[in-house]
Amino acid sequence: MNDERRDDSAPDVVSVRPLHRAGELLARTDESQAAVRAAQIARRLAPVDGRLPSGDRTSDRVARLLNDVRPDRPSAIRELGLASVAVWQSLIERRRPDPAGPIPATILFTDLVGFSSWALRAGDDQVLELLTAVNAACEEVIRAHGGQVVKTLGDGTMAVFLDPGEAIAAAHEAVGAVSAIVVGGFRPALRAGLHTGTPRAVGSDFLGVDVNIAARVCDAAGGGEVYASESALDQLDPDDYVLRRKRFKAKGVPRELQVFRVVPRY
Repeated sequence: MNDERRDDSAPDVVSVRPLHRAGELLARTDESQAAVRAAQIARRLAPVDGRLPSGDRTSDRVARLLNDVRPDRPSAIRELGLASVAVWQSLIERRRPDPAGPIPATILFTDLVGFSSWALRAGDDQVLELLTAVNAACEEVIRAHGGQVVKTLGDGTMAVFLDPGEAIAAAHEAVGAVSAIVVGGFRPALRAGLHTGTPRAVGSDFLGVDVNIAARVCDAAGGGEVYASESALDQLDPDDYVLRRKRFKAKGVPRELQVFRVVPRY
């Protein structure tokens, strides 16, 4: 009989070699021109309609990561991965409501009173510091109340809410949070305006008459004040607020629209 002895400390050549050969085969296949070409065609044929313009979706980040993997070498696996991401995005977007349809929402606009005159005297560094602090404070409050920041507008913010009560609460909290900010001896005063309607979603933005009305309601408010149209108050309990009707007239706004200064009873 042959005396077979085995050193357990030595690598298992029988098991290592097939894995090594499999790895080499996969690498050759991944870089082969035919495989890459086929994968690129599959990627181009993948449905990509219905995407939103925002680049912050999880699937977009996955696509960027795939593109960054060995970008200097052709890769069939990378191309197929990107095709899969495209299919994923298309399926998700098809489940969304019509992005161009009207959406019932309460629209909030804010901006700073007296900011422009102060900014002319202050340096760029102080202006940037103030706007950064104000935008951060407003965004934090808006998100805490279930709102969505649509965009920042220089010294102001536009947001939308599904719940008008949360929108009013967020507006008052934002006014208070901004009043605590001091930059270069300047203490900003925030004003806010709200209107409930059915703005039309266009990509990540909202357009329509109701957006214009909300902006005009904000323009009518003074520093530290929150104004709301009657439509923003229709679904709320009036006993929860102190309401003072204000004289209001603005271009492009229905003459019969009533606007109130709103203060929560707390």
